Amino acid sequence: MVNEVIASINGLLWGDGQLLIYILLFAGVWFSARLGLIQLRQFTHMFKLLKSSGNADKEKVSSFQALCTGLSARVGTGNLAGVAVAISLGGSGAIFWMWVIALLGMATGFAESVLGQVYKVRDSEGEFRGGPAYYIQLGLNKRWLAIAFAVCLFLGYGFSFSAMQTNTITDALSFAFDIPPLYSGMVITVLAGSIIMGGFKAIARFAERVMPIMGILFVSAAVLITFINFKHVPAMLEDILLSAFGLQEAGAGAMGAAIKNGIQRGLYSNEAGAGSVPHASGAASPIPNHPVTQGYIQMLGVFFDTIVLCSCTAVIILLADVDISGEMEGIRLTQNAMTAHLAQGGVYFVAGAITLFAFTSVVANFAYAESNLHLFKLDNKVGRSIYTAMYLGMMLWGATATLKEVWSLADMALGLMTLVNIFAIIQLTPTIVAVNKDYNTQRKQGKEPEFNAKQVAIQGQCEPGIWDKSS
Repeated sequence: MVNEVIASINGLLWGDGQLLIYILLFAGVWFSARLGLIQLRQFTHMFKLLKSSGNADKEKVSSFQALCTGLSARVGTGNLAGVAVAISLGGSGAIFWMWVIALLGMATGFAESVLGQVYKVRDSEGEFRGGPAYYIQLGLNKRWLAIAFAVCLFLGYGFSFSAMQTNTITDALSFAFDIPPLYSGMVITVLAGSIIMGGFKAIARFAERVMPIMGILFVSAAVLITFINFKHVPAMLEDILLSAFGLQEAGAGAMGAAIKNGIQRGLYSNEAGAGSVPHASGAASPIPNHPVTQGYIQMLGVFFDTIVLCSCTAVIILLADVDISGEMEGIRLTQNAMTAHLAQGGVYFVAGAITLFAFTSVVANFAYAESNLHLFKLDNKVGRSIYTAMYLGMMLWGATATLKEVWSLADMALGLMTLVNIFAIIQLTPTIVAVNKDYNTQRKQGKEPEFNAKQVAIQGQCEPGIWDKSS
């Protein structure tokens, strides 16, 4: 019965109706237009801000830590297993549509991350909290919709995503080292529990240390494989473009599968528009002291995640001499592809990479959902303990669940979150445009941008004093 309900909802969101595909494309085009193609015009500015993003009080979460936390949640099964799923079901053309949704999604990610900063609050322990539930309640004054989003978030990041990440890790370790999934699942659960007990600051510090190293190693491996197989690269790119537009033998049916799976897995990987990353944005103390800083930093996160890391996985798979069955394949397809390049060492490399990637996602996902306990006034010892126990329990369940079970549940949760969030950020477009204009005006005047909510036409109301310089 439960599986039938999940299948029906996914059918509406991702199936024949493809509701979310149209909504995400609309949102990407909408914000790209309203913000003047900010992802292209201000591309270099993102990197300039990254230089100073690590400078923050040790007691606060820096912009760089927020970026690493956002990447920790983004970079995981979506990059290694999700790309494999997209290629196995949608062919090589799915990668082109991943790129399209990422470029459009950079503008959407900018918009939601700015809102995460504008409407952030302080919790009972003095930490910043932000995200869609907060900007829906404070900006739109729709508490019922804020609660609806929070419930979807708990279903997704609080439960199903942790199960899916654990499932991918245990499957990879079982394939590489023949470790029983239940045993590896228990170890992962204990390790994750030891980190998340430290709260958002501990999670941010963990992400800051691990994420850059992981990314550099994986990109380096993909670059090496590309150079070794350089003569096949032109044919691979041609195949991606032809498949994307149904110009191969399979025709229009293949094009539809490429679009559907490319956008679906692209969204799952970079999460632009899903409403997840604004939680990391809201927790940051940006430098300079302006919400737009986090918009640029997290827009850069979408670029790194999909244009860089997902492309690396695609290159590894498409340059390998492996059979693609047309049936859903996950992390084992990536492992088989890496084995074709690096012999048996490829299996171990992917197992290690996905373990680190997915583990950091598990930790960051906890922080996202935990941020919303404040909304229900459950950010106390009892509330956090109950949520933590349920979260870790779902991780154990995911260790032995089937591939289709965990991915279907994750797709439904992500889809419902996205519906609510896109509706909210479209409604809050005037605030996004006004805050962005304020930032650019100060830059043109040669000033270090400082945000004063009273001088910018925002919808609703910020928490009093939250943007004082002392904060």
